[in-house]
Amino acid sequence: MSDATIEVAGLRKRYGSTAALDGMSFTAEPGRVTGFVGPNGAGKSTTMRIILGLHTADSGRALVGGRPYRSLRSPLRYLGALLDASALHPARTGRNHLLWLARSQGLGRGRVDEVVELVGLASASRRPAGGYSLGMQQRLGLAAALLADPPAIMLDEPFNGMDPEGIVWLRRFLRTLAGQGRAVLVSSHLMGELQGMADHVVVVGRGRVIADSSVADLIAAASGDRVRVRTSAAGAVVAALTAAGADVTETAAGVLSVRGLGAERVVAVLTARGLPFSELAPHRATLEEAYFDLTSDAVEYRAAATGASS
Repeated sequence: MSDATIEVAGLRKRYGSTAALDGMSFTAEPGRVTGFVGPNGAGKSTTMRIILGLHTADSGRALVGGRPYRSLRSPLRYLGALLDASALHPARTGRNHLLWLARSQGLGRGRVDEVVELVGLASASRRPAGGYSLGMQQRLGLAAALLADPPAIMLDEPFNGMDPEGIVWLRRFLRTLAGQGRAVLVSSHLMGELQGMADHVVVVGRGRVIADSSVADLIAAASGDRVRVRTSAAGAVVAALTAAGADVTETAAGVLSVRGLGAERVVAVLTARGLPFSELAPHRATLEEAYFDLTSDAVEYRAAATGASS
């Protein structure tokens, strides 16, 4: 398999007075799933469109296997992409949609049948694509991305419209593609799916990279020194731990998040005061928590808090 690396370096792009990209730089490497996440307006779609040569950057570069996508002959043999699953001719069958793409790349009908089977659309491939559900459109778009068996795959929100079974299938499928040595770049707002699938995550906000890290390291950093305590005497425990220098938050009834004291010190404080606790464990953050911590200052559109009154 040829070089599968997707490289983005110093991309800048302005639309009038708005900086869509402000030095965007990261690499999606072969053999791993790279999650590409950020708030609306962070620059994810613009970056992906620049990688595909659909938009032009003001400066910087975007390369696939060391070359600009526009310079590639038979580009689907290098990078398969799905940016908009609904970009289909509604009167064409799914199979004819793929046949049209296959001919543009010098591929035969046999490969079309292979990818249709691969994504689970064999029974629906001869139906008009205009009648497909969004989940089926996603599968057809994935089949199109895989037509030329490329070493790199780039997908924008591929879980949208998938039912639970489809989400589980897609997660395993993308892991399989990475296991074959491909670079898999996935933009998604479903942090739970990325946590169970991605090896690496690139978090962006306001057109630049905020974090570029393995999922494990990002979660470890977000977990920090927090300890979770479950107790039947929340008020007294909060008072005791606060007096000992901790920052304590009640996250649910009788469940406390304690920051600033290690687990051993928390045990010592509660034991010395005879305060009850039924659970005490280091807090393990989720990828979603890590994401919100990182992007809290980079959200462009935020809903106002609503009051209780109507």
